[in-house]
Amino acid sequence: MTIRYGIIGTGMMGCEHIRNLVAMDDIDITAVADPNPEPREWALKACAERFSPRVHEDYRELLAADDVDALVVASPNYTHIDVMRDIFGTDKHVMLEKPMCTTLADAIEVHNAAATHKGVVWVGLEYRYIPTINALIQHLPEVGDVKMCAIREHRFPFLKKVGGWNRFNRNTGGTLVEKCCHFFDLMNLVVPGEPTRVLASGAQSVNHLDEVYDGEVPDILDNAYVIVEYDSGARALLDLCMFAEGSRHEQNIAVTGHVGKLETTVPGDEIYISRREGRIGKPLPVPADSRIRHQGVHHGSSYLEHLGFQEAIREGRPAAVTTRDGLMSVLIGLAGQESIETGQAVEIETLV
Repeated sequence: MTIRYGIIGTGMMGCEHIRNLVAMDDIDITAVADPNPEPREWALKACAERFSPRVHEDYRELLAADDVDALVVASPNYTHIDVMRDIFGTDKHVMLEKPMCTTLADAIEVHNAAATHKGVVWVGLEYRYIPTINALIQHLPEVGDVKMCAIREHRFPFLKKVGGWNRFNRNTGGTLVEKCCHFFDLMNLVVPGEPTRVLASGAQSVNHLDEVYDGEVPDILDNAYVIVEYDSGARALLDLCMFAEGSRHEQNIAVTGHVGKLETTVPGDEIYISRREGRIGKPLPVPADSRIRHQGVHHGSSYLEHLGFQEAIREGRPAAVTTRDGLMSVLIGLAGQESIETGQAVEIETLV
């Protein structure tokens, strides 16, 4: 069974999805859509000689096509709600890029609508498929009851997007939604219980302060600490810095249980397991996943994500990364943004 894709939004991430699909079997890209001419050209270039899709300016023409089975929505964050409303008027399968939406009301609407949608609705939180992170998840039972999770991302600034849309909170939901929903999703995966309280401190200290778009200076955060508390008594921490290009590892992840600790990095090729008895642990190599034919910008995780999406379509199974996952990751990000703005801890129940 060949799955015929349509790509909505062909900027950086849309073309990244295309490059992954080019490397896959039993796939066709029959249509792409973007309102801007330059990204439409990027899409055709990314298709190389493998695919020859129709090109649309209006994505709604793509939705009406009979030769599109599955959609990838990689348009700007603030457009997701309107695009998804139109998709829910069809039976097509969809992979919706992160963050699911930029507001809690919109995220709840998508989550509720997905419950009755006939197609698979998969949220693109692909970091859980990065090989070292996936290996860490698989070894979680070895550290006992998880009590703490610490994630550090020290990296480069936000990349340039068409029209500079990602420079403003109103378009992205804020840095903790746009960039960090991946990490809140990982926290929710490894930490037991439900998030109850978020306390954050952050600022725009270095990046984009000399940029102006239509008379406006960007307002997105470039550094933050975020503490998330769970009803199990466990807690998690995010340490974000987006003016640290020279870091040895872009991401460090540590999960500590009552009997041991797991650590890994991205990029990387091993995990480290230690025990409380005082014995020095040993690194465990993470072998390359033979299924990955395209590493891309996310260390092969987008490729594995598409394999899972396609298996769900072919086998009639629900999505492995659900709209509830997307909703909860957005919820924590919004709580963190509010905590920074108010200087107060935010109780999750006050938002929902």
